[in-house]
Amino acid sequence: MPSTKMKKQKRNKSKLERLPRGANGGVELLLIQSVDHLGKQGEVVEVKTGYANNFLLPQGLATIASDHHKRMVDKHKAKLQEIEQARLKDLKDLAKVIAKQSITIEANANEEGHLYGSVAAPEIVAALKQNDITLTNDQIRLEGVLKELGLYTVKVHLHQDIEPELKVWVVPPVDADA
Repeated sequence: MPSTKMKKQKRNKSKLERLPRGANGGVELLLIQSVDHLGKQGEVVEVKTGYANNFLLPQGLATIASDHHKRMVDKHKAKLQEIEQARLKDLKDLAKVIAKQSITIEANANEEGHLYGSVAAPEIVAALKQNDITLTNDQIRLEGVLKELGLYTVKVHLHQDIEPELKVWVVPPVDADA
């Protein structure tokens, strides 16, 4: 009858043998979720055995990189790529609409044209919303707050490759002298 020590050694040995080895002697895993400093979802990575057994596999962040899993990821990547292409097309259409826009923001200013306050991203987002364009404050890329009357060109960040420019007029209120 084998001792409990022998049983544990057999169990640990069989567990280690099941994990596929990479070119550098580590364990080859397929990432189910993106892991910082390691890789993105769907990538095959090579890590040390302890990292695989103690963190990635128990947390459900990775699985064994079998041929079946790799084929499934390739099919999934193809679908994701189609979705991303459609999203990019929509963003490019939105960029064309934004580039044609010219918004006007009324702000109180003194005689020299210096604003009493400033115009920042929330005011620009609100003005765009009146034109049925919905953006968030962090998509508006200002080089600083707008503190004077005049025409400004503001970048709008839609995607890392798509940044249309928007014309923003800062004008005094119409009924300022009334």
